[in-house]
Amino acid sequence: MSTGAFPGVRPRRLRTSRAMRRLVAETRLHPAELVLPVFVKEGATEPAPIGSMPGVVQHSRDSLRKAAVDAARLGVGGIMLFGIPTVKDAAGSGATDPDGILNAAVRDVVAEVGGDVVVMADLCLDEFTDHGHCGVLRADGGVDNDATLERYRDMGVALAAAGVDLVGPSGMMDGQVAAVRTALDGAGHTDVGILAYAAKYASAFYGPFRDAVESSLDGDRRTYQQDPANGREALREVALDVAEGADMVMVKPAMSYLDLVHAVAGTVDVPVAAYQVSGEYSMIEAAAERGWIDRERAILESLTSIRRAGASTILTYWACEAAGWLARDLTGR
Repeated sequence: MSTGAFPGVRPRRLRTSRAMRRLVAETRLHPAELVLPVFVKEGATEPAPIGSMPGVVQHSRDSLRKAAVDAARLGVGGIMLFGIPTVKDAAGSGATDPDGILNAAVRDVVAEVGGDVVVMADLCLDEFTDHGHCGVLRADGGVDNDATLERYRDMGVALAAAGVDLVGPSGMMDGQVAAVRTALDGAGHTDVGILAYAAKYASAFYGPFRDAVESSLDGDRRTYQQDPANGREALREVALDVAEGADMVMVKPAMSYLDLVHAVAGTVDVPVAAYQVSGEYSMIEAAAERGWIDRERAILESLTSIRRAGASTILTYWACEAAGWLARDLTGR
């Protein structure tokens, strides 16, 4: 379209200043949309740095309480807990021990910030098993789906008894959402929600996370996590989880699967989360440390892209830092 000198249409007019760009921004980030994943180690007396995740630590119970308070002060929407036990066994018994590290950590965080931050916990056995898989093994070494569901039922009830708001079944077992929902309701925990890891891929980007939780895994999880080549399969998994009672669904990882985040957000009527996983975090941190990219801009751009794709909730290790930046930008301080 032109009424005289070419060009007549100038989209750049809406990019002329920071104020103008802010006025017409189509996607906005807010601290309440961010969830902070945290690791807490049994027996730890002080936080321990994780070598492959600069700036992230294995918390003690005391430092976890402080981290939860900081997250609440910054307006972060939720905190996702992962426990690291001192003793592991084939059944992952520590996951259902009322005094085990994860259940104790849930009680600690609920006592500190319950009602101000949504307290979530990973519902999976991999941190608690001596073989590192997400479930109970058969004699041939494969994961027994249905026997694992029994453990997930018990774990869900234990976490609910500790006071958790949302459980996150992440093992990619068939029927896991229905099993956990039935167990929670049967035990009277009808208000505890389920954030289903509905489309969790067998990704190379989980490496630093396995350092963080001191994983015992020998082999891989390709027989139960999704093949990165498949997209339609993810939509089927998501539909099954919603039908089984998931209150929210998650795509994991985030950045390499933004097409799936977008597709899922367009097909379900429950909130969609995406997990910006450890490998995504560590790549940006490593490149920034070398001066190859602008760290703050890269972090906020990555989070904005996940939000733009359709995620209403983002799990990110930068949740508190990003929340601080967002508050600064809003107030101009």
